[in-house]
Amino acid sequence: MDRQRQAEIFERLAAHSPARIGVGRTGTRALTQEVLKLRLDHAHAVDAVYGEVSPALLAEFELFTVDTQFQDKELYLKRPDKGRLLSAEGSAAIAERCLRRPQVQVVVADGLSAKAVDANLPDILPALMDSLEANGLTAGTPFYVRGARVGCMDDIGRILEPESLVLLIGERPGLAAATSMSAYMCYRPYPGRKDSERTVISNIHARGTPPVEAGAHIGSVLRKMLEQRKSGIGFII
Repeated sequence: MDRQRQAEIFERLAAHSPARIGVGRTGTRALTQEVLKLRLDHAHAVDAVYGEVSPALLAEFELFTVDTQFQDKELYLKRPDKGRLLSAEGSAAIAERCLRRPQVQVVVADGLSAKAVDANLPDILPALMDSLEANGLTAGTPFYVRGARVGCMDDIGRILEPESLVLLIGERPGLAAATSMSAYMCYRPYPGRKDSERTVISNIHARGTPPVEAGAHIGSVLRKMLEQRKSGIGFII
C-alpha cells in the first residue's frame, strides 16, 4: 500500500476517534507537534484532577457544598475510602438542609475531574431537572460534594433515605478527554451497596454523549428504575 493511501486511511480513522492514530514519526522519534500535544493533554488531565469546581457555577445553581473525609487532594488520591464517607460537618449539613426521603436525590461531585463539572453542569443539570418533571418525578434538595468517590452516594443514602439517587461526578481524565462526566444511579442507596447494584451513564462530554442528551435520558432511566424497584445488573433499561 502506498503512503498516500495509508495517509487517507489514517485520516478517516482519526476523524472518528480521539485516539492517536497515524501520528507519524521522524526516524525513531514521534513528530515534535505530536509530542507537544501529548504533553498538553497530560497537563489538562493533571489540572482536572487537582482543580476546583468554580464557586460561581455552584452559586448559580444554588448548590451548597459538603466535604467527604478526604482532607486534601493527595490523601484523596491515595485513600479512595476517604472519599466514600462524608465528614461529620457534611453529614450534619445534609441532614439539616435537605429534604428527607425524596423520590430522587440529585448530587453533584468533583470526583477525579473538577473540569468535568465546570464543562457539563450548565447543560446537564437543567436538562435533568426538566426530564424529572416530564417523567412525573420529584427531586429533593441538590447539593455538591467535594472530594467524592462514587461510594459516597451510599453514605448520603444513609442520611436522607431517598427512593433513588443520581450522582453526577467527574470521571478519571485520560489523554483524550479531561472533561468527561458519569451519572451513577442507585435505587435506595445505603451502606453496603455493591458497585454491581448501580446503573451508570458514562462518557458525558462534548465529544461523547452530549450533556443535554444525557440529562434528558437520566430522567427516563430513573422512572424505569423506580417502576422496577431495582438498579444495576438486575435492572432492565
